[in-house]
Amino acid sequence: GNPELPTAVNITWSSINFKTILQWQPKPSGYLYTVEIHGQATDTKKKCILTAETECDVTDVLRNVKETYTAHILSVPSSGTDNFEEPPFAVSEKFTPYSQTVLGKPEIQNYTQKGSKLNVVFQDPLTPYTFPNGSFQSIRDIFQDDLEYKLYYWKDQSSGKKAATTKSHEFEVSVDSAKNYCFYIQGVIPSHRENRNGQESMVLCTSVGRTILDEYGAEVFIIAAVIAIAIITLAIVLSVILCKRKNAKAAREKEPLNGV
Repeated sequence: GNPELPTAVNITWSSINFKTILQWQPKPSGYLYTVEIHGQATDTKKKCILTAETECDVTDVLRNVKETYTAHILSVPSSGTDNFEEPPFAVSEKFTPYSQTVLGKPEIQNYTQKGSKLNVVFQDPLTPYTFPNGSFQSIRDIFQDDLEYKLYYWKDQSSGKKAATTKSHEFEVSVDSAKNYCFYIQGVIPSHRENRNGQESMVLCTSVGRTILDEYGAEVFIIAAVIAIAIITLAIVLSVILCKRKNAKAAREKEPLNGV
C-alpha cells in the first residue's frame, strides 16, 4: 500500500429523512479521497472519486434502506495513480438507514379550534427517493405502519402538556373552549432503539376567543386598576378642595364690611 498517506479519521454518518452525508477529517494535502460504500448484500459502489472535500452525499447508493453499510474512505495520490497497489483506507461504523436516519419536521398544513375541538392537519416529510413517475416518496411510504405521530398540546401560557397519537395525517382532540392552545407535532418510530423520536415541528398557537388577559396577562390589569384608583382618588381630593374653596369664598362674601 501507500503507508505514507494519512487515512481519514472521525468518520460520521449524518442522515435526515434518508438524505445521508458522510463526513470525515482531515483536509487532504498532497493526496485525495475516494469513497467506497460496501453493503452486506449489495455490490460495492464508489462515490466522490478523487475529491479534496471531506464530505460526500451517499444518498443515492443507499436506496436499499434496510441494508447495513460501511464506508471505506481511500487515500489516493493526487496524481490519481497508485502504482496498482491498494491505497490505504479507513473504515466507518456500520450504518442502516432504516433504523438510523432521523425523522424530519412534519409540516403543519392547517389547524382550527372550534368549540371544544382542536383539529390539526399535517404532511409527512419527503425523502430524496422517488417513485417511477418521478414524485418523491414520503417517510410514510417507506416506514408505513412503523410510523406514527404525536401531538403535544397545552393551554396557552401554561406548562402542563397533553399528548395524542395518530397514524393518519390529522389530529382531533378535546380542549377547553374558553382557552387558547399551543401545540407541535413529532414523528415517532416506536420500534427503533435509536433516533426513535423525530424532529419537532414549529410551535403554533390558536387565537380563537383570545382576550386582552390572554395576550398581556393579569399584570396589565393590576397596573390599570392601580392607575384607575389613583385617578379616582385624585378626582375626589380635587373635588373636596374646590368645594372647600367655594364654601370659604361664599362665607367671606357674607361677612359685613368693617366700619359700616
